[in-house]
Amino acid sequence: MGTKYYVRCYATNKSGTAYGEELTFTTLVADYDGNTYHTLTIGNQVWMLENLKVTKYRNGNVISNVTDPTAWSGLTTGAYCSYNNSSTNKTTYGNLYNWYAVIDSRGIAPTGWHVPTEAEWTTLINYLQGATLAGDILKETGNAHWTGTYTGATNASGFTALPGGYVASQNNVYGFYGIGTDGQWWSATQVDSGNAWKMSLTNTSAQAVSESGAKQRGLSIRCIKD
Repeated sequence: MGTKYYVRCYATNKSGTAYGEELTFTTLVADYDGNTYHTLTIGNQVWMLENLKVTKYRNGNVISNVTDPTAWSGLTTGAYCSYNNSSTNKTTYGNLYNWYAVIDSRGIAPTGWHVPTEAEWTTLINYLQGATLAGDILKETGNAHWTGTYTGATNASGFTALPGGYVASQNNVYGFYGIGTDGQWWSATQVDSGNAWKMSLTNTSAQAVSESGAKQRGLSIRCIKD
């Protein structure tokens, strides 16, 4: 069991102090590798507060570590890597996984947790004032990780979304893209035989966008409690 903490955001100006909703998070949910995650309650959902870092399925089988991004386009089984194969990026942003790892029957999330469906992402976004505004409510504030001059992020939800980048094809070349500017997270929901739903945030917009992405992409994973 972890320790439960209570937090509340507030803002003060000449008109006084306004307080946000009280949030709770609990420490120490562990994955198979022993990585630990805080958790956060938002509405009726409980989310992990960090991106997934695990390298094994729930039964102990190893997820393939595919370090060459050009090899990802031909994969039809689970794979992961860290951005630029950097342990520092893994520590900060978690690993990147293709969709085949997401839906593998051996389970990538810790017991009692799962990769959210597109509907569960939509529930979160709607709770946070809808797609037009939810991105700013989800994103970490400041420029420690998000680059650029955009200053709209409030992280009022406590979700602390980070721009971990992705593995994908640009100009028909698979590579590492978007660290510092883009955060993209898988859902467990298929669009069609080649694509699945993902949730995307950028460093230039307040929006949280639910969109289709090729299953071979390498994206972040945030787990939600069963």
